[in-house]
This record gives sequence, structure tokens and C-alpha cells, in this order.
Amino acid sequence: MPCASLPTDGGSMHDHATDTFDVATLVPGFRPPPQPDPADASLPGAAARLAAADARMRHWRYPADGPLVPGSDRHADASCRMFRETFNPYRPAVLDWPVLAPAIRARIVALPIWDIAVQTEGKARLRMAAYAGTLDEPGMRDALALNAWEEQRHKEVLSRMAAAYGIELAPEPAPPLPRDREWAYLVTGYSECIDSFFAFGLFELARRSGLFPPALVDTFEPVMQEECRHILFFANWAAWHRARLPFRRRVRFEARVAAVWCFLAWERIGLARAVDPRGGAREPDNNFTLHGAQSVADDGIRLRDLVALCLEENDRRFAGYDERLLRPATMPRLARLVLRFVLRFVPRFVPRPSRPFGRRR
Repeated sequence: MPCASLPTDGGSMHDHATDTFDVATLVPGFRPPPQPDPADASLPGAAARLAAADARMRHWRYPADGPLVPGSDRHADASCRMFRETFNPYRPAVLDWPVLAPAIRARIVALPIWDIAVQTEGKARLRMAAYAGTLDEPGMRDALALNAWEEQRHKEVLSRMAAAYGIELAPEPAPPLPRDREWAYLVTGYSECIDSFFAFGLFELARRSGLFPPALVDTFEPVMQEECRHILFFANWAAWHRARLPFRRRVRFEARVAAVWCFLAWERIGLARAVDPRGGAREPDNNFTLHGAQSVADDGIRLRDLVALCLEENDRRFAGYDERLLRPATMPRLARLVLRFVLRFVPRFVPRPSRPFGRRR
């Protein structure tokens, strides 16, 4: 299939795709994992190797029997091994960006997510690497450093997609190094738990609606599954870390977690306040997820169906990992609560907005 090409004029979109962030500056001794040579794609058996790497990313089980008690060495070992052994060695620079029909390309360009997504990945890599540099436990330190490196790779994927399809990204100021590195990591980790829960459903909705054609779905799919791995690791790091704290420090940690959730709830009131490419600010939209769903669905979507789809996709993506590893639980619990007690009292159908959401001004 023909592929869109990247611009080579040194413009702003290309600058996003050639970011030089280095995890090793914050985590001394970190080395990026080996990746295949792009020329290997033309060798015999390349498709089988890609399929095997994809399967390894989605299915993993700890070889030892018995429970994985949070805070134990076995729990730490399982969490870190899961993250290392499910690594997928794809290269963003050689991903195929299929040529899209003009109408589909226009809808994708208009989605209200690209600036937020790219900038969020930039913050995530910095915060994860900064916190990894403070850890003494070698396995957790290395796994979190790899997580930061994968966030950098996600940023490159999104930036190269923007360059391929002419999505104009806003100028991106360099985020400052966090003063409180644990707080910053907690904010990033729990934020990813929220965003990934909805992203799983919206990605599937985009596939079903045809907004993302099969070739584009195949290109983006590894990124979506990596987000699943990231929040799986985060949930188990949090449980491991919490269990090892003495009582007073654990009380303080739980208070910080509660404060993070309050902060994230407040932040998401204005989640769609993205930066305009000309330097202005878009109006905030308090229904970012719902209106994002309307942007990828042709005929509107029932709110109940959207929440149910997010739950279904969340369960599907986690199904291949050892059931003894803890899963992020807050968003699925809230979703089930909403489905059971709330949505029966609200209108089932939310019509498509009259003005396409996210159109650039």
C-alpha cells in the first residue's frame, strides 16, 4: 500500500519527530534496548518475526507458581520481568503511514487530540526518567527507565504521523524537570490509567466506524498495547511501593494518591484546553471524551455503549497477562458503577454535534 511521506524541510512537524531526549541523562547507565535493522524487513521470515514479537507483547506469565504478594521480591521480579520480556522492538522511523482518502484524512486531522497527546508523552518521558533516577532497586529502576524510553518512542510515533498527514502541532515548550519527582510520577501514572481506559474504547470505535482504516489500525496497534503494559506496570509498582512503606510513610503516600486523584479530576474539567498552533488557547470542553467519540462515530453514539466499549476493550487488552499481576482498578470500577446506577437515568442517545468538534480555528 502507498505510504505518506515525511517532510524533510526542517519545519516544526519534522522537529517534533527528531527530538533528541535521552533517558540516560537522568538514569545513568541506561541503554536503549536493541532494535532490528530496518533492512531486516525485507529478509525472509520478517513477517513471522513481527508476529512473534506482537504475541510476546500481549501474552506473558511468570514462570514460578504461587501468589505474587505485593511488596515481595517475587512481586517486584514478576512486574519487572513482565515489562522487559513483553518489549516490542518496532522502529517509529520505519512505520508505514498509509495514504488516506481526503475525507478520512480531514477527519483525522480535525480530531482534538494531537497537541495534547504529543505534549503528554513529552511530559511522561521526563517524569518517568526523573523518578527512575531516584530509585535504588535495580529492577524497578531499569523497568521504569525503559518505560520512559517507550514514552519517548510514542512521542516520535505521534510526531511522525502528524508530519505524514500534515497535522499542524502547536509549539511545544520544554517541560521543566519536576521538583517533586514522586508526585510527578504519580500524576503521570494515574493520568495514564484514566486516559488509556478511554483511549482503548475510542480506538476500537475509530476502527469500527472506518475512521481508522485497517492499515492505520495495524500501524497504531502496538502503541495502544504498550499503553496497556505501561499502566499494568504502574499498578504493580504502586502496590509494591505502598506495601514496603512503614506505617507513617504509607499514610502520607495514601494521602498523596488521594490528592493526585483530586488534582486529575480538576484538571480534566478543562482537559480539552489545548494550545492553538498560532499561540492562542482553544475553549475548554468538559465533555472531551464524549465529543471525541462523536468525532469518530458517523451517527452519534449512546453514552452507555461508549462506557461499555471502554470496559470491554480494557478487559480484552489485559487478558493475556498473568492474572496474578494487579490491574488498574479505579476506572473499571467507576465505569461499572456508572453503567449500573447512573446511565439508566440519563438519555441513552447523544446526537452528533452540529459543529465538528476540534476544528482548528
